[in-house]
Amino acid sequence: MPFLELESSPHAAGVSTVQIHYRDVGSGRTVVFLHGGWGYGTYPIERQISALRDVRFVIPDRSGHGRSSDFPSDLPIDFHQRAAEETLLVLDALGIERAVFWGHSDGAVIAAMIGLCAPERCERVVLEAFHSCRNKLRSNDIFFRRFAEHPEEIGGKLQALLAADHGEERWKNIVRRNCRVWLRLAAESSRPDEDLYGGRLSKLRVPVVFMHGRGDPRTEPGEIERAHALVAGSEMRWIEDGRHSPHSEEASWKECSEILRGSIAQK
Repeated sequence: MPFLELESSPHAAGVSTVQIHYRDVGSGRTVVFLHGGWGYGTYPIERQISALRDVRFVIPDRSGHGRSSDFPSDLPIDFHQRAAEETLLVLDALGIERAVFWGHSDGAVIAAMIGLCAPERCERVVLEAFHSCRNKLRSNDIFFRRFAEHPEEIGGKLQALLAADHGEERWKNIVRRNCRVWLRLAAESSRPDEDLYGGRLSKLRVPVVFMHGRGDPRTEPGEIERAHALVAGSEMRWIEDGRHSPHSEEASWKECSEILRGSIAQK
């Protein structure tokens, strides 16, 4: 599998010569897939790769994840923006000037930030399991705090996926790191409705499709509806049988693939 080298990355601050592992699969219109906070292997897009034969999928492991360079520190509170900047450096190294960006969960936040800071690089942005709120009231204790303190309580099947993606020695730290930074985002919010974008989400002007599971347990009441209303001209596609990862769930992956097919085909 291919690697590329960055002299440095804002996402891996203090690490010199950052190795980024990436997957480059298929041919056709380029879609850059940005994985969620626990890495690519947790919710892979293998079914979409098989179903969408006329697409080139570029799938980087962010630094600190998968086979890319690790770093010992916690994630900084602005890690989404730093990851957006790292992604653009990766695309520069690969010679990709424009692409469709498809982000899942934390990756959807990163995709939206790329749309805000580098709209000229975006043909279209697909935001799956999107986050707008900094303070996830329904998730802080039952999810983020629990797994920040006890990652070993994650189910055995998911543990196996995490270990295969990051290594048996690393996966617990990756889970802790992600959960801890979300708890910090909540703790350092100045008001309950503060968002992750500094109030700039309404300035997102690239074509946007929200693709969201109706039963997503990480979503606050009204969170996605508010985001959709803020992004002028955006398309909202609810996945009625979907939860946090509709693209990889048995009940919804085919529906997600068709939504992606239609979105990618648009000019």
